[in-house]
Formats: sequence, C-alpha cells, structure tokens
Amino acid sequence: MKKKLLSVLLVGAMMTTMLTGCGGGSDTAAPAADSGSTEEAAPAADSGSSEEAAPAAAEGEETLTVWCWDPAFNMNAMYEAEKVYQKDHPNFKLNVIETPWDDVQTKVTTAATSGDLSTLPDIFLMQDNAFQKNVISFPDVCADLTNSGIDFSQFAAGKTAYSVIDGKNYGVPFDNGAVVACYRTDLLEQAGLTIDDFTDITFDQYLENGKKVLDATGKPLISMQAGECDLIMMMLQSAGSSLFNEDGTANIVNNDTLKIVMETYKSLKDAGVLTEVNSWDEYVGDFVSGNVAGTINGCWIMASIQTAEDQAGNWAITNMPSLVGASNATNYSNNGGSSWAVTTKCANPELAYDFLASTFAGSTELYDNILDSGALATWAPAGDSTAYGAGNDFFGGDAVSAKIVDFATKVPSNITGAYYYEARNAVATAITNYINGSDLATELQTAEQTVNFNMGQ
Repeated sequence: MKKKLLSVLLVGAMMTTMLTGCGGGSDTAAPAADSGSTEEAAPAADSGSSEEAAPAAAEGEETLTVWCWDPAFNMNAMYEAEKVYQKDHPNFKLNVIETPWDDVQTKVTTAATSGDLSTLPDIFLMQDNAFQKNVISFPDVCADLTNSGIDFSQFAAGKTAYSVIDGKNYGVPFDNGAVVACYRTDLLEQAGLTIDDFTDITFDQYLENGKKVLDATGKPLISMQAGECDLIMMMLQSAGSSLFNEDGTANIVNNDTLKIVMETYKSLKDAGVLTEVNSWDEYVGDFVSGNVAGTINGCWIMASIQTAEDQAGNWAITNMPSLVGASNATNYSNNGGSSWAVTTKCANPELAYDFLASTFAGSTELYDNILDSGALATWAPAGDSTAYGAGNDFFGGDAVSAKIVDFATKVPSNITGAYYYEARNAVATAITNYINGSDLATELQTAEQTVNFNMGQ
C-alpha cells in the first residue's frame, strides 16, 4: 500500500509543478477546505520567494526558517509570534519564506523520495487533512512532538487528532476550522423565526425551519457547490464518523452514519432548502448578494460574509444541526485548517519546540494580536481573553470569537486517513449520482471500490 501511495504522491507533485509553470497553482483556486486566508496583500518586504533555499543557521544562532503561505494570514501570524518570543529571546529571528501549499507538498515529496532532507526548513505549515498522508508516507520528515514540552491537552481534541499518528503528536494546531451555521436574521424574522430556533437543533428541525423560510422569502437556507462534498464531510464528522477505519481500510459501504448523511443531504436538496451552484464564486455570491438565508461552513467563511457591508448587524452564528438517527451525533464539526510541523532536519529542534510552546501553544497575547486577520485559535485559553470576549457588530454584537473557540473544543475526532482526498472525491461523485436518481447502496459500493483501487488493495 505504501508503494502505491508514494507513486500517487509523486504524480501529484509533478502535476503541481507543471500547473505552477503554466500559471496555475494554489493562488488561482479557492477551495473551501483550504481556507483561512484573506484577500489582503502583505507588504512586499515581509514575504520571501518560494524559490528561495532554506539557509542553514549558524551554530548557536537563534534563527529558524519557516515555510508557509498567505502573507496576510499565516505569515502574519508567524511574524507576530516572532515579536512575542523576542521579548524573552532578543536574539531570536525567523526567516519566513512564502511557500504556497501546493509547493510545500511538492518540496516535501521531492525531498523525502530523494532521501535528501537538507532542502527542508525548520518548521512548515501543513494542511490538516494532509497530515496523516505525509507522516505515514514520509516518516523521516516530521519530528515527533509528543515529548517536546508542548501541552497538547490545551487544544481542541478534534483539531489535534488530525496530526496524531499511532498515538504520537506531529503537529501544533493553528487556525480554527470549527463549523459555524450563519444566518440572516432579517430573513429569519420574515418567517417568524430567530437564531434561537436554529440553535442546538437537528437536521429534521433545520429542514422544517428551512421550508418556512422558503415559503416566506422565496430563498433557500443554504447553497453548496455541486460536485463537492464539504457539507457531507462536516455532517459525517459531527457524529465522529469517518470514511476510514482505524486500520486504514475504507469505511463507506458499511458506514451507517454516512448513509444517514447522504439521505439527509438529498432531503434538503429535494425540498429546495438546499440549492447547488457551479462554482466557489457562485457559492460566496449567494450569501453576499442575499440569494440564500445562510450557510454552514468552517468559521473562516465569516470573512467572506463580512464583505457584504450593507448586511452588517443582520447576521448571527450558532452551532450546526445534528444528525437524526446517528449514534454519537453532536452539533459540532470542523472544516479546514492547518498545523505547524517541525522537520527532522531542524538545526535547533529544542529552540523550535520552545518557540512553538511559548507562542502558538502558550500565548494569549499572540492570539489577541492576530485576531484582526481572522486567525481564530483552537488553543482553548485564548477564548478567555478580553479580545475574544468582545462583541462583533456585524454579527449583532455577539462575542463570536469566544463562541467559536468553545465550538472547537466540542468537535468530535475522526480518522482522516492517508487517502482522505481520494475518498472525499469518490463520495462527492456518489452524492451527485444519488441526487440524480441512482441507487444509494450501489453508489457507496462504487465509491469504496474506487478508494480500494487507489489504495492498491
């Protein structure tokens, strides 16, 4: 299986390189699961080139090289972390090199398969859903952080689980992907409803409320991008379920929770409470222009919602609906996010561990400083700060930041698996065909066969 996975990763790395050379790459797409970024540009002086090599630090020098993407979000967070750490370590410096996620994955794959890790930085940012794939495929790349002095118990368990492999911690959680359900309160009011009618509810209640909103306003509650399965995956994790078993085998055909998820999604679509659009831009445009009454997604979606300045004060957030009939059903899930990894080639691992423990795993000040960029913590103590407790006028004065940190602590863990994206794509095809009239059992069987083929089983 491992040999098959390595070949898949190599092909993916080569395709990424070719796309980047043709003007493609991560800057041209806006996938939901990779979000957490903003559209602002950072000053040119703050960003490095992704083509730069990672220089080795001189012996005794307190310098760490970091790869991450998005100057206004991830890179900004690193610069702020540098400032916080420098208060007690005045000689400390970061060399932050702007490296798009696709380039990070390509460079890690190339270094690992060539056996030459010298090209890697000390620290790099990794998408949560890719963590298990990379650690399992390339066990020599990421350092085991279990005994690094970082207190992982202070992070949301569901977030930490993405970077735990065989009981060992390989990543320090960063941005929050806790799911929020966002609603236009003025549209709910036309249907005689309030945000309380959507709090701690089931999807059956959500469906009935959605019908009322549709009748009163002519607007669906939600839209989703056709051919994608973001909502499917959020619903699945909300009950602690996954597309994989603990031993890495596919968990699709006999996954009772997945069947409930698929049936629930189709019922929303059939009732007109959920509508599908063709692109990410159309999806965002739907709630910005008022074509729908809300959305359900990772909390980073709130940055897009707030671009509709004319709607300020008419939005509210709460938790997502829970699945009916699913064991372990909750009103909480996650979509997107990333975590920091330390490489085994790090010239000063003790410095890297202490830096991360003192900042992303230990500084309320840091999380307060980066809150304006939209970077919400999954480090639980951050939620108790004054900044997180402040009201947000756009969302009716609610202390949404503190609320989201609380949501994150309640997200069930799930098993990502090394073939997460392959399984996700197979299920996306299955839900499309099921909506269009195909038999659900047949579609799930086909999806599992597709995943098994990709795994070489």
